[in-house]
Amino acid sequence: MDKDRALEEMMGKLGDFGKYQCFQFILHILAAMTAGMHMLSLVTVAAVPEHRCWVDGLDTNESIAAWNSTEILAAIPSTFDGKIHNCFMFNEYNETEKCSKWVFDTKYRSSSRAIEWNFVCDNRWKGAVAQTVYMLGVFTGAVVLGGMADKYGRKTIFCWSGVLQLILGVVVAFIPEYWTFLVIRFLYAIFGSAGAYITGFVLTMEIVGASKRTACGVTFQAAFAAGIILVAGWGALIDNRQILQVVYGLHGLLLIPHIWIMDESPRWLWAQGRAKEAVEIVEKALKLNKSEVVLDKAQLVSKGKIQVNGDTDAPSASTIDLFKSPNLRNKTLNVCLCWFANSLVYYGLTLSSGKIEGNPYLITAIFGFVEFPSYAAVIYFLDIWGRRPLISSMMLIGGAACIIAAYLPSGSILATSIVIAGKLFIAGSFAIIYNYSAELFPTVVRNSALGLGSMCARLSGALTPLISLLDSFDPKIPAVLFGVIALVSGFLTLFLPETTNQPMPQSLAEGESFGKGDTCFTTCLGKKRSKRYSVEDKTPEAMVPLEDMSKKV
Repeated sequence: MDKDRALEEMMGKLGDFGKYQCFQFILHILAAMTAGMHMLSLVTVAAVPEHRCWVDGLDTNESIAAWNSTEILAAIPSTFDGKIHNCFMFNEYNETEKCSKWVFDTKYRSSSRAIEWNFVCDNRWKGAVAQTVYMLGVFTGAVVLGGMADKYGRKTIFCWSGVLQLILGVVVAFIPEYWTFLVIRFLYAIFGSAGAYITGFVLTMEIVGASKRTACGVTFQAAFAAGIILVAGWGALIDNRQILQVVYGLHGLLLIPHIWIMDESPRWLWAQGRAKEAVEIVEKALKLNKSEVVLDKAQLVSKGKIQVNGDTDAPSASTIDLFKSPNLRNKTLNVCLCWFANSLVYYGLTLSSGKIEGNPYLITAIFGFVEFPSYAAVIYFLDIWGRRPLISSMMLIGGAACIIAAYLPSGSILATSIVIAGKLFIAGSFAIIYNYSAELFPTVVRNSALGLGSMCARLSGALTPLISLLDSFDPKIPAVLFGVIALVSGFLTLFLPETTNQPMPQSLAEGESFGKGDTCFTTCLGKKRSKRYSVEDKTPEAMVPLEDMSKKV
């Protein structure tokens, strides 16, 4: 339609990635960095150091008995691997009983919520629930703030999220009671790791050209990983958990200047009938890009008004349409499992970094650093090898690494190396699913599909800390479960169609036909890919409108 063509022509004059897009992109990815830091803050703020039972007579407020002293070894039973038990001790009748007080190893951390509130033994669930509540907050923020960003504007939600994550990130440090702490953590998650991150991602996708979306999208994931590294860095420098949380919260100050220097999305303004403001932003961007293009402002504003007043015949579709036809339904279920599996393994490995023997800050930092080569490889190989083989191989290798590491001696260099390798591959596949999902589904339900996939990812993120509690029965159970789910999903992605160099489908009918019969197995057997869609048949979307993309994260 003329209205869409006018918007695409105007945005196309900006180029794919000039100085203006670069400046705005830098502003946006700051939210990704703070989101990663806030999401993993409990790794340090609620760290659970090595611990043992408090033995009256041997341990006093003035001095603590040596962990391997003869008296302690006689007072506390040993586990199967020869270590002193964390949760039981001998009573005066030489019978084992549960501890009521603990001694914590202060080598790496002497102050944390876990130490204050005893997130150990029968109370381990409290630490897991705290992280689960945060993930549920991210889920809520993705759903609620996504819709609000569509209604009130990307910048409005971004800036309010920046202000509120600053306030809540500081306030949560001073909450003295567990249940109130959970409530504040829930709100903290909504604005700390959902609001600004989501809208920042959407803003970037709506101003950069199609050729730069993959690189920019993956860079967002890299900024999130940088936030994980910040968690480790500040945690190593600051021992007091209250001051540490305040420092994490104060990073929200980085987003406050955005109120004055960040622009609203021209696409969103155009869709809201505020064509004049949209054109003015594009004119400003053209000047910053040193472009000599002159916009016909009056004509563009006129066409923008036609868009709002005359858009009565737009096709309507919803999430339900993803399940009405067999091919779309199969792709939807497959992609939802892929989101679920990637999130489960990614956060399972990340949150378990503190459990690996060794310096927890170094290990957490390494877990963040290993994501960078993974993202670089994705950017380089994604368009060369294709989405399907790359995401499948990364998930299969990542899942296998989880299972192998579970059967190696805990804390060994080999086991730690394999876990880190698993994180590297899963981080890469998690980055790919964002782009792959957008390309698999037709325009009329694309954002609904992304929103559904994101919901599956947030659900598994919330389940991850609870699944980790299963190590009480057998330490291997969580890692093996993560690995098996990743292997199953990695294999099933081989049945998805390849989207590299394929134009995006527009209607539900095209979405149902897209990729039908195209699996890794048919391709490997020499069958030709369906010619229903080819680069010659249809011009690829240059800049697909992303009005509801805020539901994707």
